[in-house]
Amino acid sequence: MAIKGSLKEASLPDVLQLLAMGKKTGCLAVTHRNNFGYIYFDKGQICYASIVNRRDRIGDILVKAGSVTQAQLEAAINAQALHRDKRIGELLVAQGAITKDALHQQIRLQIEEAVYFLFTWMQGTFNFEADVRPEEQDFQVSINPESLLLEGARRVDEWTLIEKKIPAFDLVFDVDRKKLEESAVVLTREQELVVDLLDGRRDVSSIMEESGLGEFDAGKAIYGLVSAGFAQRVGKTKAAEPVVSDSRVDEHRNLGIAFYKTGMLDEAMREFRRVTDLRADDAPARFYIGLSLMRQGKWDDAAVAFEECCAQPGARPAALHNLAYALERLGKYDKAKVALDEAVRRGGAKDPRIQTSVGVIALRSGDVAAADAALAMARPLFGTRPPTAAWFHYAALTAALLGELERALALLTEGLGVHPHAAPLYNNLAAIQERRGYHPEALHAAEKGVLEDVGMPQIHKNLGDCHYRAGRYDDALECYQRAIKLNARLGDDVYLKLGNIRFKRQERDEAVRCWEQALELDPGNAIVRTNLDAVRQVL
Repeated sequence: MAIKGSLKEASLPDVLQLLAMGKKTGCLAVTHRNNFGYIYFDKGQICYASIVNRRDRIGDILVKAGSVTQAQLEAAINAQALHRDKRIGELLVAQGAITKDALHQQIRLQIEEAVYFLFTWMQGTFNFEADVRPEEQDFQVSINPESLLLEGARRVDEWTLIEKKIPAFDLVFDVDRKKLEESAVVLTREQELVVDLLDGRRDVSSIMEESGLGEFDAGKAIYGLVSAGFAQRVGKTKAAEPVVSDSRVDEHRNLGIAFYKTGMLDEAMREFRRVTDLRADDAPARFYIGLSLMRQGKWDDAAVAFEECCAQPGARPAALHNLAYALERLGKYDKAKVALDEAVRRGGAKDPRIQTSVGVIALRSGDVAAADAALAMARPLFGTRPPTAAWFHYAALTAALLGELERALALLTEGLGVHPHAAPLYNNLAAIQERRGYHPEALHAAEKGVLEDVGMPQIHKNLGDCHYRAGRYDDALECYQRAIKLNARLGDDVYLKLGNIRFKRQERDEAVRCWEQALELDPGNAIVRTNLDAVRQVL
C-alpha cells in the first residue's frame, strides 16, 4: 500500500488516523520546504520518528535533560570505540548511568516531540511506503497515534501564533536585560533557559539546540518574551554564511538520502543536485542521482550520471557496476563490458554482484559458455550467504540454453527455496517444466509467478502458453492480452498465437491485425505469412 498526497489536501493527523485504523506497518515520510521527517509504524502504532538534520542524538539529549552527566556520556562514547556493535543508550544502561526504563522514557519523549513538530507543517507532501522498517535504534516504542492528536492540535493552534513572531529559525533575537530585571516578572523554566542564550548572536536554531528544548517549547518561550517586549529581533544568520559550507552540503545530502530511502525520488534528486551545484566534484551525490534515475527507468540519464560519477577521482567499483547495468539496459553490451572490466580492476574482482554482471553481459552478447563460466566463478564469492535471485535466474537460464535442463531445474528449485517471492524464478521454472513436458507443473509455476508480480509481462505470456498448449484458448487469450498491455512489443510469437485464437473464434479481421503485428516485429516469420496469405485468399 502506497499513500501519497499534499498536506494542503490531507492534514498529517488525518493521515496518522488512517494508518492507525488500517494497522499499517511502514514509513510515513513528510517534507516541508527543505525539511524532512519520518514516522515509522508497526501494526498501526508509532514505533519511531525523527527529523533529518535535527541535532537530537540521544546522548546529547540525556545530558541536557540532566539524566546523565557529560563525563558519563564521554565514558560511553569511549566504550563504544571498543564495542562497535553497541549503541550509546545500551552502554549508558550497562554502566549504570541511567536505568533502562528512564532511557526508554526519554526516547519516547523524543519521538513524541518529533511527531508534535511535524503536526505544525501545514504545507508540503507525504508519502507512505509499506513494510519499511527503521534502522536499528537504541529502543523502539509503541505509541497509539490517537493519544498524540489532542496535544498535537493544541500545539498547532499555538504554533500559528508563534510563527507570526518567529517565521524562520535563522532569526536572531536579543534581550533587554535591564527592562527584564526592572519588571520583576517570574519566568517559566523554558524562558529562563532561553534568556541566557538570547545574546544577539545566536539564531533560534542554535538556541533550540543549546537549550535542549524542542522546537515548540523553545519557540513558545521566545514568543512570550517578544510579545512582552523583553526580546526583539536584531537580524538573521544565514545571510552571513559562506556560499559553500560543509554543514550546508551535509544537510542537502542527508535530505537526499532520506528522500531516496522512502521512494521520494524527484525530491531526492533535487537535493543531490543542490549538492552538485555547491560541489561539482561530489561523487556520492552523482551516485545517488544515478540510482534515482535507474529506479525511474531513465536509463540514458542514469548512464550519464554514472559516467560523471566515475570520472571523479577515486570512483568506487559500485559506480562502475551501476554504469554497466544502465548500459546493459540500453543494449550497449560492449560498453557495459568495458565498465565491468574497470570495476574489476579497481577492486571489484571479489564482488559476487560484479562477477554476476560479467556473466549477464556475456550471455546477452551471445557467448553462453563464457556466461556459464563467469556465473560459476561468482557463486563461491557469495560466501556463506545464498546467491541473489538474479544469480539463480541467469545461472538457470544459461544452463537451459546449454541444453542442461535438469541442472537448470535444480538451480531454480534451490533459488526459490531462498527467494520464494522471486517472480522471474517462477517464470523460468514454468518455461523449463514446459520444455521438459511437465505441463501441469509448468502451469502451477506460472500461476505462482503471476501472484508474486502481476506487472511482469513475460510471466503472463508463459502462462498463456501453458493454456494455449492445453487448448484453453479463452484463458490463453486473456493472458496474452495482459502481456501485450504491459509490453506491446513482447514478441512476434504472442501475436501469432493471438491471431490463431482470433481465427478459431471466427474473428478474421482481428486475426489479420494480430498477424500483421507479428510480421512487423519479425518480417521473416514464414508461419505468419502463410496464415495471412491463406486468410486473404479466402477473403
